Amino acid sequence: MKMDFPIEKTIKERNSVRTYEKRPLSKEDKEKLMEYANTLSNPFGAKVAFRLLENKSEANSEKLGTYGVIKGTKIFIGATVPNEEFALEALGYDFEKLVLYATHLGLGTCWLAGTFNRNGFTAAMHVKENELFPAVSAIGYPAVKKSLTESFFRKTLKSNQRKDWNELFFKDNFNTPLKREEAGEYTLPLEMLRLAPSATNKQPWRVVQSGQVYHFYEEKALGYSDAGPVDIQKVDVGISVSHFHLTALENSLKGDFEKLQKPSIVTPDNTQYLFSWIPTQE
Repeated sequence: MKMDFPIEKTIKERNSVRTYEKRPLSKEDKEKLMEYANTLSNPFGAKVAFRLLENKSEANSEKLGTYGVIKGTKIFIGATVPNEEFALEALGYDFEKLVLYATHLGLGTCWLAGTFNRNGFTAAMHVKENELFPAVSAIGYPAVKKSLTESFFRKTLKSNQRKDWNELFFKDNFNTPLKREEAGEYTLPLEMLRLAPSATNKQPWRVVQSGQVYHFYEEKALGYSDAGPVDIQKVDVGISVSHFHLTALENSLKGDFEKLQKPSIVTPDNTQYLFSWIPTQE
């Protein structure tokens, strides 16, 4: 599978932008984004729909509010998906690939899950019955100077920090951390997974290597993962899976995601098995 842009390089360049230049997206950039959005697909088979939203004036009947978190831009991308198995993971996967493409174009983005006016955005998105609408992203041209709000968020959320390998990746069980050399050709895909963004930087993904297979889990944050209308941490897992999968494909590592009978691995409390990556050989 040919990549549309360099994956590893773009993942390392991506960061959350909360302060933007006060100018609209060019027509060319809008067209590129939406044309790309319409080509997206994911390993889970769910169809994710994207919409570009713009709060053009204060007279707009649906205020697209972000509680002061986003400065400068009035343009957002929203995504919906039918409510089915792995819908949230699928949305996270496709949306993050669109975010990475926007980064490749030189645009800034910022995932928003809890810090946006859900009622206003839901109306603007024309969300249908049996559709999920968990998140949006601001989009625009990054400002040179960050706002005080952005500096505060980056400091309090420790946005650039990620958990160590021994907290995320394991071998055969959750008591034995996976060493980098034991991951072999999957060291880079796992490292790119480790760098994925997540809501309030909770990094809920856990991966257990068993033979050649990699089992993916969600570590649910108590009082958080199910606090809203959806389990936003499943979106986070989808984001991380996109980093893993796209990096694997970029390095010619083939395989499939499958939900197996629950692996015979004792899981910690509040940890849920989701699916497994099974490599294939040509």
